[in-house]
Amino acid sequence: MALRRVRIDGDPILRKRSKEITKIDDKLEILIQDMIETMRYENGIGLASPQVGILKRLIVIDIGEIPIIAINPVIENAEGKVEDIEGCLSVPNLRGKVDRPERIKVKYTKQNGEEITMDVEGYAARVFCHEIDHLNGILYTDLANTVFDYDPEDDDE
Repeated sequence: MALRRVRIDGDPILRKRSKEITKIDDKLEILIQDMIETMRYENGIGLASPQVGILKRLIVIDIGEIPIIAINPVIENAEGKVEDIEGCLSVPNLRGKVDRPERIKVKYTKQNGEEITMDVEGYAARVFCHEIDHLNGILYTDLANTVFDYDPEDDDE
């Protein structure tokens, strides 16, 4: 496993649409493990492959007991609307208030090739939407109602 460089807003790769993954192989497994390691090193809760310079439809999310690895994720349904604050590893030192669905139905392929459909709500729905946007070349700042400076040194955590 290796740490990958997180691309920062202004890098053109973050504005491109990612390609569907057609083969789950050792090369993809290495990318998955590198993304998980990079996300954790950077204290993130989610990471999309374009953020590490790879235009493939792959996201990793770590907000529970084990990371979720979603290959070719698609939001099939969205309900409700909630505004909350978001940040992003690719947009350091900024935060923004973004409207996201309260509930989504997301379909994706797991590492073992199994396709699943999952109902997700609340914070997890927000994270899925944020990461899937990356696969379509969208940053949260494009959708934000307001954006403001953020200094991680000011966190009480």
